[in-house]
Amino acid sequence: MARAIRFDEYGDVDVLRVEDVPRPAPGPGQVLVEVRAAGINPGEGYIRRGLLHDRWPATFPSGQGSDFAGVVAELGDGVEEIAVGDEVIGFVDTRSSHAEFVVAEAANLTPRPDGVSWEAAGSLFVAGTTAYAAVRAVFPREGETVVVSGAAGGVGSLAVQLAKLSGATVIGLAGEANHAWLRERDVIPVAYGDGVLGRIKEAAPDGVHAFIDTFGSGYVELALRLGVYAGRIDTIIDWAAAEKYNVKAEGSAAASSADVLRELATLVAKGLLEVPVARVYPLDEVREAYRELEKRHTRGKIVLRP
Repeated sequence: MARAIRFDEYGDVDVLRVEDVPRPAPGPGQVLVEVRAAGINPGEGYIRRGLLHDRWPATFPSGQGSDFAGVVAELGDGVEEIAVGDEVIGFVDTRSSHAEFVVAEAANLTPRPDGVSWEAAGSLFVAGTTAYAAVRAVFPREGETVVVSGAAGGVGSLAVQLAKLSGATVIGLAGEANHAWLRERDVIPVAYGDGVLGRIKEAAPDGVHAFIDTFGSGYVELALRLGVYAGRIDTIIDWAAAEKYNVKAEGSAAASSADVLRELATLVAKGLLEVPVARVYPLDEVREAYRELEKRHTRGKIVLRP
């Protein structure tokens, strides 16, 4: 038997439980991984509460989780490029990584490089590929200015760093508590809230060329008021605004591959990308982990350790 997160109905965090389940077995082309760390993400909370039922309905009893890093425990038939004992980073589309063991497609795994912590590796996929896709969607260039909302969150904290690697000037919208962290990464911090339009214009006297929205709550409209061309605005959360204003809505699905995950992990290993980890919770405290996440004031990632 092995422990895994389960829920039987839509609801708040109280529907989550840790349950003993049969240890899964890999099928052809699959690998069983003993999970060392698994990130949690806002989308999982939306799915659990039924807010995305039309887009991604749950089948009960449901597990949850996409991100993970761990040690290969067993190989399915036909897997030759991976060995038992390998340390890997990966992802699943089966909502099952919040568990002691997860079965993943071998094609969705990449080696964990030296110097990448379990916590960073286990929380890299969803936030990392989302940030990667969002930055790629607005294609910032050297000499341009890009604004990122929610700049200290799980996705935003990675997006500002990836945008900086393009050579662009980056403005990060965040609370005062995160301004020093942003400055240390050569990102210009700007406080959100009343008057933010004026503060952005003051920080970007030559104008804003691209905008990445990781938070919602009207930032697409703000980008348009700043004069940003719709084709260079990307929101990962405000799908209604994306449809209304014909801006981009590219997120994790646009970059979900082991190749992108490998590229991101390599940047982390080289010290060119930091995955901020706000807090690590044991699997038994999954409810507390999501309560903290849903406050939407976390710098970086929250991670589960089975």
